[in-house]
Amino acid sequence: MKRLQRRLCKTHIYYRAIGLCILMIALFSGCAGAKGTLSEGTLQGSLSVESTDLTISKAISAPSESGQKECDPADAGLENSEGKSAKGQAENALSESEEEAAGTGTEYRIVMVGDVLLHTPVEESCRKPDGSYDYDSLFTHTKDEISAADLALVNQEVIIGGSELGISGYPCFNADFSLCDTLVRTGFNVICHATNHAMDKGRAGLVSCAQHWREQYPQVTILGIHDIPDTATSCGADPVIIELPELRIAVLNYTYGTNGIALPKDMPYAVDLLNEEQVAADLCRAEELADFTIVCPHWGTEYRLTPDASQEKWVQVFLENGADLVLGTHPHVIEPVEWVTDPENGHEMLVYYSLGNFVNWTSGTGEGVANRMVGGMAEITIAKNDAGEAEITDYGVRPLVSHVTAGLGGVTTYFLEDYSKELEAANEIALQDPDFSLEYCINLCDSVWGELWRKDSTDRSEAEPLDLVK
Repeated sequence: MKRLQRRLCKTHIYYRAIGLCILMIALFSGCAGAKGTLSEGTLQGSLSVESTDLTISKAISAPSESGQKECDPADAGLENSEGKSAKGQAENALSESEEEAAGTGTEYRIVMVGDVLLHTPVEESCRKPDGSYDYDSLFTHTKDEISAADLALVNQEVIIGGSELGISGYPCFNADFSLCDTLVRTGFNVICHATNHAMDKGRAGLVSCAQHWREQYPQVTILGIHDIPDTATSCGADPVIIELPELRIAVLNYTYGTNGIALPKDMPYAVDLLNEEQVAADLCRAEELADFTIVCPHWGTEYRLTPDASQEKWVQVFLENGADLVLGTHPHVIEPVEWVTDPENGHEMLVYYSLGNFVNWTSGTGEGVANRMVGGMAEITIAKNDAGEAEITDYGVRPLVSHVTAGLGGVTTYFLEDYSKELEAANEIALQDPDFSLEYCINLCDSVWGELWRKDSTDRSEAEPLDLVK
């Protein structure tokens, strides 16, 4: 099992070294100085799966005492009335701190699914006779696994601007507010909105979406879009920190672009974009505030089954700046999972290049359409080790299949292990791509993920793996 090394933000090494030197000079000179106390509740948090009630913070700071004190013999390393030196007291305090920081053995399960991609046929399958929308059918067969996770993330591909702006599919998507209700009922507590479709309905769509989430579900973490500068790191805000009991997790979400639609001139912060300087700064701040950092980039080349040069570049940026886990989206097909290592410090990072579509019913036809019907649920377990450092203790991926039939509630998603030959025969996507079959889905997963997805899954098909698109 691979173990993560303690993360270190390179840009802060120099300043920390200076601070240490100043501290040592002050101690040995016996000069009075300010002292701080760390709140006992700093590591406390709460999680309720049913209510998605996570403790979210922007910064966690230790309060400090100001003022001067008279020189004390103990400050100069001399023995005090109890026969203990200041050095001994400091060592004892450090030992106690290390014991408190040591791993508790508590494990946390994180899951993420890929693109909730609502093409017109998907929207129509969720529209009730009275004209309202109910998206619950999309998640019927995956809800139990999602809601059981300690942290559940989803890439919300399309903006949720509400029916007043017009419900629409490709090329300018927009979903009804009832999708928010469904996502929360399903158990998602982190919604990634930084996608190339974030601006499909312009300023009105983005603002409407952000406001609705904030007003109706303040306990849910919304990433990647901002209707106010207060929440944007580009405007000086801290990265979002999700606090689980005994563990702080930073989650960052960026997109490569917004399909050429410019951000509002008075809202340059509206969407979190992949900007190297900003990403590096965000990761360094996350290093200071959190035990573990997740990056969710919207990146890559659509329909490509292998990472492109841009993804490889960004992997290095994330790695060098201390990210621990990358959960990628956008290509609409699945891509490999791999560990990467920083040769300078040995830091390891787990990368899911693309989780593909969670749900999809494209209007496209022909070769490659079947690829878009297969997605993945990333499953990662993290815990603190004996040194008090957060690490990945287990990981895998569970394949998903978009099942599409006409009529109300006809679009849903199954785990591949639950998908049958009977369902295969009923899936109307075969009319658009005759290659689609259960066997095809299994072989695609074998080609991209190899044995990784086999740990607790279906038996291996006898057919040969597919050739990946280069």
